[in-house]
Amino acid sequence: MFTLILSFLFLNIPFQVTGFIYPTCSWRIKQNKDKSGNERIGCFFLIQAVQKPVEKEYFSHFFNTQKHTEIHKYSLVLAFSMIEVNRNPDLLPNMSLVFSFREIICGWESEFSTFIEVNLDDYGVLPNYTCKDDSLCGVALTGLNWAPTLLLYTILNNFKSQQFPHLTYGHFHPVLSDHENFPYLYQMASDDTSLALALVSFIIHFSWNWIGLAISDNDQGTQFLSYLKRGMEKNAVCFAFVSMIPVNMHLYMSRAEVYYSQIMTSSANVVIIYGDTGSTLAVSFRMWESLGLQRLWITTTQLDVTPSMKDNLYGLFAFGHHHGVISGFKNFVQTLNPVTYSNENLAKLEWMHFNCEVSASKWKTLKNFSSNHSLEWLMEHTFEMTFTEGSYNIYNAVYTVAHVLHEMTFQKFHNLPNAKGKVENYVCNKLGAPLRKIHFTNPVGDRVNMNQEDKLQEEYDIFYIWNFPQGLAFTVKIGLFSPYFRNGQQLHLSEDMIEWARGSTQMPTSVCSADCGPGFRKFRKKEMSACCFDCSPCPENEISNETNLEMCVPCPEDKYANTGQNDCIPKALIFLSYEDHLGMALSLMALGFSAFTALVLGIFVKHHSTPIVKANNRTLTYILLLSLIFCFLCPLLFIGHPDSVTCILQQITFGVLFTVAISTVLAKTITVILAFKVTAPQRMMKYFLLSGVSTYIIPICTLIQVIVCAVCLGVSPPSVDIDAQSEHGHIIIVCNKGSVTCFYSVLGYLACLTFVSFTLAFLSRNLPGAFNEAKSITFSMLVVCSVWVTFLPVYHSTKGKIMVAVEIISILASSSGMLVCIFIPKCYIILFRPEKNSLKMIREKSSSHTHIS
Repeated sequence: MFTLILSFLFLNIPFQVTGFIYPTCSWRIKQNKDKSGNERIGCFFLIQAVQKPVEKEYFSHFFNTQKHTEIHKYSLVLAFSMIEVNRNPDLLPNMSLVFSFREIICGWESEFSTFIEVNLDDYGVLPNYTCKDDSLCGVALTGLNWAPTLLLYTILNNFKSQQFPHLTYGHFHPVLSDHENFPYLYQMASDDTSLALALVSFIIHFSWNWIGLAISDNDQGTQFLSYLKRGMEKNAVCFAFVSMIPVNMHLYMSRAEVYYSQIMTSSANVVIIYGDTGSTLAVSFRMWESLGLQRLWITTTQLDVTPSMKDNLYGLFAFGHHHGVISGFKNFVQTLNPVTYSNENLAKLEWMHFNCEVSASKWKTLKNFSSNHSLEWLMEHTFEMTFTEGSYNIYNAVYTVAHVLHEMTFQKFHNLPNAKGKVENYVCNKLGAPLRKIHFTNPVGDRVNMNQEDKLQEEYDIFYIWNFPQGLAFTVKIGLFSPYFRNGQQLHLSEDMIEWARGSTQMPTSVCSADCGPGFRKFRKKEMSACCFDCSPCPENEISNETNLEMCVPCPEDKYANTGQNDCIPKALIFLSYEDHLGMALSLMALGFSAFTALVLGIFVKHHSTPIVKANNRTLTYILLLSLIFCFLCPLLFIGHPDSVTCILQQITFGVLFTVAISTVLAKTITVILAFKVTAPQRMMKYFLLSGVSTYIIPICTLIQVIVCAVCLGVSPPSVDIDAQSEHGHIIIVCNKGSVTCFYSVLGYLACLTFVSFTLAFLSRNLPGAFNEAKSITFSMLVVCSVWVTFLPVYHSTKGKIMVAVEIISILASSSGMLVCIFIPKCYIILFRPEKNSLKMIREKSSSHTHIS
């Protein structure tokens, strides 16, 4: 199957990624692997240093074949690397590196052991092996899985007087890093310690939190699981399932259906798969895809899997170690053997790349080609060969051996024995220890450190892979992860390239529970995963304006929650204002009654010399009318935005002015009683009448009310009361009367004065006299009593501006009751029946009353 790869390289600047540069494309013909299920062809190389010059032609005889097996492809990389080292005058002068190789079939352990013994005998590295005169001792380089690698290591180091360093260019495995048991085994690959962080950053970028995981059931998979689990827990990402795939093929086949059902029934749309090429995990992936299982897969390039179909929603993302670009490889290969490695043959290699700048229209044209035509179209372009991860590890392995030999042979030459025959043996015996400590910068600028504890964390290129026309797989580099950037800036993705590669910006969601939107809060039930939750509406007057909040936020007192409970709206201020229809009507009524009372006062002043005005104590009449004018104006203090001053004035003004009015009525009543009792023989009554004792009633009664109000102000003064709870969406602003006892003391004192006035007036209603006011006062006091008795229950059953309106209406009703009952009849006589307002009429009425008596 052909595979077409497009990788976009990043221009890296410290602490900044500026963007993508021109793309690099590649295609490959993948070889059939793992046909037998248990067998896999691996590579074994023996690197040696010889004390003679070696030219490129020395390596040509290795490649006089068009058979493109794995060992031949990696041999090209090895030869290219050694030619670079041998031509470097600053590295191993007067010495050259060479290699030998074999293909190894990794089958059953017994077969593999026999195969190694037979093939290594050709190398001369079995127990009778000794260093030749023109070479230093060798270093093994293999790319096998961990089990055959350990077996090979044991055989190679089964010598009594010889150390045999062993380098691996395959994927990192924790078992192979056990330096106590395997002191001369070194891994060129780095530990994937930052891979978990890269995957978690990638997952968080797309807002996924419900992830499936399928890993090989071995030490490598377990270590990766621990790294990934730790990173996911810190970022609130959860596993939907974890499938530990057995490495034994027979055991896996007996459980394959269970693993398939586990993924099939899971709600997770994103699945991470982590393992080695040729493992049972790779077999599982191919089986799942063949059964039509569609998920968005996330893996590493070492697993070497390709989705079977292109899907705009699903697909496969792969993470691979980032490394520098090594140029000149294709030129080296073609000059090595131009016939064998023509463009057509190079196109069949597994890691062919070519530089390209292809427009979108050309890609659309390419999609309509067959696979053969597509390959022909691709080969028309100039291409360059670049390294995969395994090739890059071989490249670094060659330079590692060269630097160690250079350091031991030249930099420490003064410490070596002087005898010529012992120099090589000394290097052979002491080559292992420096390998673990060596560190250098390779020709492409990447840092190489063989000490695993001091190795830098790896950067990762991120690829998106999907099938291109009819068997061609297509890979696009969409981003880079670097652990050396600040948190939150470590992942760099090109959204444009994701859209270009996938054909859509839509990504599948992979969450345990749908987001709780604004207006809702999330809560977890018992035994729920940390990523799973239910949503419930926010309580009354609480909001949430973000997704997945665990607690709703109460609105401030001056605001209330809207219908969607995602925002707090300022509450409307409710008070009796002049702009309200009710406030406007009451203020007009107060001004009207006040003006009308002033008119009545004017009438009485104008007719002050008439008998009807004189007969009813002119001074008390004026005082009563003036107090009523101010009583009618008093409600204006109740209208408008309340403040501390108006709240205090409301209670004091109303209490004092109404006390003046009621005490004046009381004084008039007492005056009537004294006037009709003056004819009696009691001199005391005459003295009270002549001395004007009734005029003292007003200041005395008023003073008592003033004292009561002063005490109330001192104990509990009125204040502004802001009620934000009683009415939804509104803030009611009213005056708090302060102490309830004080408020009722003021009203109680007025009630006592009213009751006394009513009683005296009622008892004196039948006294003779032309203009006896007793009946008018009786009715007025009856009206006042009725109004305030009605006021109390109504006042306490209302709130807000209605409560204030009730109080204003009560003031106006009681004041107008006194005005109408006492003064309207007199105004009628003064204005419309003047004949009744004369001395003659008074005498006639008096004589008639006397006659009747």
